[in-house]
Amino acid sequence: MAQSKGKKKLTCGDCVTTSCSTRKTAFPGFCLTEAEDDAVIEEVNRIYREDPLVSKITVAAAEIEGVYYGRLTRVEEVAAFAKRIDAKKIGIATCVGLINETKSFIKFLDAQGISSYTVACKVGAVDKTEIGIPAEHKIKKGEHESACNPVLQARILAREKTDLNVIVGLCVGHDSMFIKYSEAPTTYLVVKDRVLAHNPVGALNCINTYYKKLAADLEL
Repeated sequence: MAQSKGKKKLTCGDCVTTSCSTRKTAFPGFCLTEAEDDAVIEEVNRIYREDPLVSKITVAAAEIEGVYYGRLTRVEEVAAFAKRIDAKKIGIATCVGLINETKSFIKFLDAQGISSYTVACKVGAVDKTEIGIPAEHKIKKGEHESACNPVLQARILAREKTDLNVIVGLCVGHDSMFIKYSEAPTTYLVVKDRVLAHNPVGALNCINTYYKKLAADLEL
């Protein structure tokens, strides 16, 4: 449902200048950059500069953005990023519904000289009812239906000592649990959207046309 009506606290989602990106225009009165304590900003800056892993990730991500802007696909960017943070072994947490795409990704990583270890979401083959999911919430009622197991996926990849984990199409919520339990830094390759061929931004691009319902007060 839509949020209750009342005085809304303005955030970056209400900004029309995004001056924080270039500083070429004035910040709006409610700007979070302007409101933030300078000491807090500097404390965070020190993390980027001084934490070895955070610094390595920060520099690598900026290099890929700056050098390859608009030139590399996400698949290629993941490999370029892995090489720059010295990730020798990539863990792949995949949805079983995207196993063929995952196999293509593995082939790509092999060609790049990057080793990988894949764990599918249904690992453990535990029926949904065994972990407290009501039987009526199964897709196919009355049959064994394995629950997605992101916690076990994360534990197996931790045991394999992966340097970087990549999510390939885990469900909403399951991806959250995987990230929570992952011991290695985690990035996305595929964000699941069963309706839009895994391109969720498509619905937002069409919010004024085909997906006007997204701007309505819908009960979900």
